[in-house]
Amino acid sequence: MKLKKMNKWIPIVLAGAIAFSSLAGCAGNGSGSGSAASGSASGAASSQKSEASDTLTYAQGAEPRGLDPALVDDGESAKITCNIYEGLLKYDKDSTKVEPCLAKSWEVSGDGLTYTFKLQEGVKFQDGTDFNADAVVYNIERQLPPKVTSDMSYASFVYGSVKSAEAVDENTVKITLKAACTPLLKNLAMVFGAPVVSPKALKDNNNNVNQAPCGTGPYKFVRWDKGEDVVLVRDDSYWGDKAKTKNVVFKFIADNSARVVALNNGEADMIDGIDATVVNQIESAGNKLFQAKGMTTNYMAYNTSKAPFNDAKLRKAISQAVNVPELVKSLYQGYSDPATSILPTFIDGYDKSVTQTSYDPDAAKAALQAAGLTQVHMITYTNPRPYNTANGQALAEAIQGYLTKVGVTCKIDSYDWTTYKSKATEGDYDICFYGWTGDNGDPDNFMSLLSVDDPSQNVARYKNPEFNKLIAQGLAAPEGDSRNAIYTQLEKIAAEENPWLTISHSQNLCAYRPDVHDFYYHVTGVVPLAGVSKD
Repeated sequence: MKLKKMNKWIPIVLAGAIAFSSLAGCAGNGSGSGSAASGSASGAASSQKSEASDTLTYAQGAEPRGLDPALVDDGESAKITCNIYEGLLKYDKDSTKVEPCLAKSWEVSGDGLTYTFKLQEGVKFQDGTDFNADAVVYNIERQLPPKVTSDMSYASFVYGSVKSAEAVDENTVKITLKAACTPLLKNLAMVFGAPVVSPKALKDNNNNVNQAPCGTGPYKFVRWDKGEDVVLVRDDSYWGDKAKTKNVVFKFIADNSARVVALNNGEADMIDGIDATVVNQIESAGNKLFQAKGMTTNYMAYNTSKAPFNDAKLRKAISQAVNVPELVKSLYQGYSDPATSILPTFIDGYDKSVTQTSYDPDAAKAALQAAGLTQVHMITYTNPRPYNTANGQALAEAIQGYLTKVGVTCKIDSYDWTTYKSKATEGDYDICFYGWTGDNGDPDNFMSLLSVDDPSQNVARYKNPEFNKLIAQGLAAPEGDSRNAIYTQLEKIAAEENPWLTISHSQNLCAYRPDVHDFYYHVTGVVPLAGVSKD
């Protein structure tokens, strides 16, 4: 977004908010129009203030890749889609504990192979069609062979263990598994893959609702102006508790400082992707911070599928060249912790005895000189991410500085986030920068990133039969110490093999204006806004 446009944002929001009611056909008493019609200056001001207080503007660092939960895998999309869609289950506000949502209850067979869900009754999609068991089955089968497509990157995460789905009756669904899958219930609450889309919308849009989302959630889609914003409006026919605020605008502002200016000027109500350098600026303007431990991992990935980094010794040498604790302190200034493991410290399977390759620049230089490695090609992203608020460019340049000291020159190609996702999938790099915000609080959700075939997830393109065998064992094992030990062993393999250099575990750091109430950023990296209000 160009800064010169930012001072126009308040009247745009107000004008848009006034128009939403007629655009969406929402039921209401029409309050506000009468005072404007009266011709009273004070009445018009009161109406304008009312419209402003009924619009939440959330500024994020990048545009979503799309708004179809089966076809996206990025946090910028998820922040929006979590307000449009729902799944059979949902997470507790403060954790990844599973709660009922579109399914009001469920039973699991003794062998762990059959899950039976009783559905909420009387629920409708935002296009007016009925939510029922057939709709659930339609969504599941869409992501199972033979219908699943290569761009459904979460299909295997959510439904990889599913053999079939059956509508027992209008309000009962039975899911049968190929093998026991301990994380299944948590998977069905995830914001990717699991949300239920209107079958009619999918049929009308050739199985892709990235531009025409339609779910059962508290907000429905109004429009998407590319490069600018996505606009939602409250669904007054929503089956649950209605959203407190009528209109929501997700605004795209790539630059950190520009988002802070937008917040401080009242052009945005909430922002994310901030870092330590702007905290004082935010608080001195009277705004508030939301700060909580994040379920994230920020890492540098080696392309293990080709030279030079198909050689584990060279991966280790590059990792030895980077002083991770020093880098994290410099870049994140206390708002991220150095990552000694892939798993965040509060996830089952974390073990403090697991450590990554330690800083040893002399050993690194000797190994790299012996191998004749003098140049590497890096790709990175230009915007902040939940796991890397400093942005990928700053991180890549910091790594570049360390590698220069051991005789390695880095060519860095930087891209906006959407382009970067495509470049990472193509695989034309030696090193890339990525991260992960946990979807469900289960250790498999982190560790399986190094086992999947999908290059948009496994950006290191790491393949290890022993590792994959342990992943399968972990999926089937019941919760407890034995299962946790499997993931600890997976951590040890990753630490020894160095497909990643783990860098940091971030805190979730957002900011909001003092007239905003009940805002929170969920540990899974999404921002449910139905319960948020503004004076």
